[in-house]
Order: sequence, then structure tokens, then C-alpha cells
Amino acid sequence: MTTSSISLLIGGQRCQAQGGASFERRNPLDGSVATVAPAATAADAVAAVAAAQEAFPAWAALGPSARRAYLLKAAQVLESKEQAFAQAMAAETGASALWAGFNVHLAAGMLQEAAALTTQINGDLIPSDVPGSLAMAVRQPAGVVLGMAPWNAPVILGVRAIAVPLACGNTVVLKGSELCPRTHGLIVDCLAEAGLPPGVVNFVTNRPEDAPTVVEAMIAHPAVRRVNFTGSTRVGKVIASLCAQYLKPSVLELGGKAPLLVLDDADVDAAVDAAIFGAFANSGQICMSTERIVVDEKIADAFAQKFAARAQALPLADPRQGPAVLGSVVDMATVERCNRLIDDALAKGAKLLCGGKADSTLMPATVLDHVTAEMAIYREESFGPVKPIVRVKDTEAAIACANDNAYGLSSAVFSRDLGKAWAVASRIESGICHINGPTVHDEAQMPFGGVKESGFGRFGGRAGIEAFTELRWVTMQTSPRHYPF
Repeated sequence: MTTSSISLLIGGQRCQAQGGASFERRNPLDGSVATVAPAATAADAVAAVAAAQEAFPAWAALGPSARRAYLLKAAQVLESKEQAFAQAMAAETGASALWAGFNVHLAAGMLQEAAALTTQINGDLIPSDVPGSLAMAVRQPAGVVLGMAPWNAPVILGVRAIAVPLACGNTVVLKGSELCPRTHGLIVDCLAEAGLPPGVVNFVTNRPEDAPTVVEAMIAHPAVRRVNFTGSTRVGKVIASLCAQYLKPSVLELGGKAPLLVLDDADVDAAVDAAIFGAFANSGQICMSTERIVVDEKIADAFAQKFAARAQALPLADPRQGPAVLGSVVDMATVERCNRLIDDALAKGAKLLCGGKADSTLMPATVLDHVTAEMAIYREESFGPVKPIVRVKDTEAAIACANDNAYGLSSAVFSRDLGKAWAVASRIESGICHINGPTVHDEAQMPFGGVKESGFGRFGGRAGIEAFTELRWVTMQTSPRHYPF
């Protein structure tokens, strides 16, 4: 595959970084150069924010129907570039064409949903004790929004970082991931091709070692009024501390260790289907990935046998060579982390049902049974295709296991008794819970986000409007007002 060179987009102008510095993103399988991208400086980042600031008044003043038209056009353009996205994702992150296609279609839906929201930015009339006072809660665009998206679902999360902010009348700067700059650059290309005015969307990329300087320069800028970040909890804590330092509201969607609870009366085949999809889509490299399969011991043998047989049969291949369910993981650090988790679990009594340690980024689906709380994989996010089955004695133990973790993003419960499942779901500490469905599920109109160390704030739908607008109290005195002096 040929190397791709990309550029920054600042104020509608494509440019290289000041000083001409660049960095390479290499393919995780063979180390070939996938993309050469500009290594933006803090000065480049500030220029991008300044361009967004200059474009803000006109974009904020634009009518909702005009903003809607731009976003709908961008959705059409994005869908037309599915093949380009698939090639970029395979080259930069080793993702399968199946995962790339899913990304593109959901991201297009997010742009369409954002377009629909442009006329849904409503306020309220509030009863006032002051005679003749018309009191209103009014939502207005916040200003410049800084969006930072990760590599693992790059089209979905790149679009999510900017679509609703744009719909609300904000202008944006997207900081592309160092691991997929070409993929994130394609999103910006789609918006530019849709005709968005110069400066409404700006794009910067940077070397990994420059990220702290570049990000702080943007968060510190007075024009930046909202920050959203999707990524690891470790980096999210850094972003949160910077936002606190500069008093910038933020939305953070961070790590996860999603439990899938299979209760004693569950439809085992349905639970296996959901667990296979949730555990191994994109080789388990999704924030919502099923990371703990918590099964009642009364049905655990049947579940484990069927789950392992399905996992063992999943096709594994270089995604650049043809269709595959499991492509390459993003880097050898993932392989090393997963191998360490496998070694630790087996040394402490877990049973390997299929798969095993890998020596390349083509990692097989791996299932570990009889995992206990003493094993690292019980608590640590594998973010790879290595999945633990934890056997529990009853429903109360399943709930306790689900909550025995620092994270709280997605979760799932399987039971034929919907009343019981609802009661269990209400007690799981997570921002999202699916009853008789997979942990990996997202829709553009849903309030998406987590609790505990999975972050705070919500993307999507009306929750997204609340996140990316200012709520102002405005009064209008319609009759003479009495004052005490």
C-alpha cells in the first residue's frame, strides 16, 4: 500500500506544520510507513483555535436549516468514501474492512442525527415571582470546541467529537490521533468537500511526544469553551486536570471493563451470540468491548463450551489481503499486555479454552475460563481479543462481580425474566446497560457516556446539546417594575 501524506487544515487552508516537521505512522503488521503527517507545534494549534474563533460569529448566526444542509451533505460525502476509509484504517491500525464499514455507516448516521438536532436546540419559559417578567432559559452556542478522538473506532469517534458541536453553532478544532492521522484527516476532507465555510472545522496532527504541549496550548486558549476527549482513563485524567486548571467544561469518555451477565435462566445461545460480537468486534479494541463474561455456575459449562467453539472459528487475517473478522491489533504493546494477562491467569489457575499467546499483532480469539479476582485480567482492561469467563454462584454474586471494578461504561444482562433483568440492570454501576443485547452498541441519538473511571458527561442526542451549548437565563420586563427604594 502506498504511503499517504496529509496536511493540517487551518482557516480553510491546507498547510504543513511550522518549520516543516512531520512524523510517520507505521502499519502494525509489517512496519511499513502508512502515513506521513504534519508534526504541529503549539503555535500551529493556537492558529487553528484562532481560525475557529474568527469563524464562530458567522457560523453561530447561521440559521438551523443552513447548518442542517451542510451536515447532511457531509454525511453523503462520508458514505461515498467508505473504500478510502477502509484502506486508511487497514494501513494505520490494522482494522478489518467489516469494522471500517461499520464505522463509516454509523458516523454518517451521526452526522444525519446532528443535522436533525439543529432545530431542536430549545429553551424554556420559567415562571417568575416578579410581575411582568418574562423569564427564559436560552441555549446558545458555546464558542470553539476542541475535540480529541482515538484510533480504535476512528470514524465514529472522530465524527462524534465534532458533529453535535457543529449542529449547535460552535466551531471546532479536531486533534487527530497520532495512530490514525490519515483516517481522521479524511473526516475533515468530507466536511470541507461538503462546503463548510473556512475555519468552521480545523484539523491538527502532532507527534506523540508533542501532545502535552499542543493540547495544553489549545485548552489554555481563551476562545476554547468546551473540550471533549475519548481515550484512556490515564490520559483522560490529564485532560481533566488541564480543564480544571483553565476552567473549561469537558466531556470525557474513557476506559471500560464492560461486564456481560449471563443469569441462570438466560437463553444461552443468544448470550453466546452477543458475547462473541461484543468481545471480538475490532479484536476487542472498543471502549464498550465485553471484558468480563460473568456466568451463573449452573449454566457456565454449556455457555463456555459454545462460546469457545465460536471464538475458535473466527477468521483471523491481514485485513489488507481480504475479509477477516479479526484483523491486526494496533501495536505490539497490545500483544505484550495480553500475553502478560494470559500468563498471569494461567499461573493462578485459569483454564485456556482457545487461542493463546501471540508473537505478532495477528492475535487469535482467546478465552480464559475460571477467572478469579486474584488474576490481573479480572480487573485490567485487556483492550484486545483475550476474554475472561468468571463463574458466580447466583444473581447477587453476578451483580457484585459486575460492580467490582473501577470502570463503568457499558454492561449487559441476559435473562428470560425481563423483570428480574431490569432489576439487575438498575443495580449495575455503568452509564449504559443493555438487557438481552451486546455491550457493544451505539446509536447517534442516545446519551452515551460512563460513570466512575469511565468518565463523565454524555455525547449524543439532546444530551449532546446540553453538553455543547451555554444555558443562559434571560429576562424581559414587560410592565413597569416596582423597586423597594
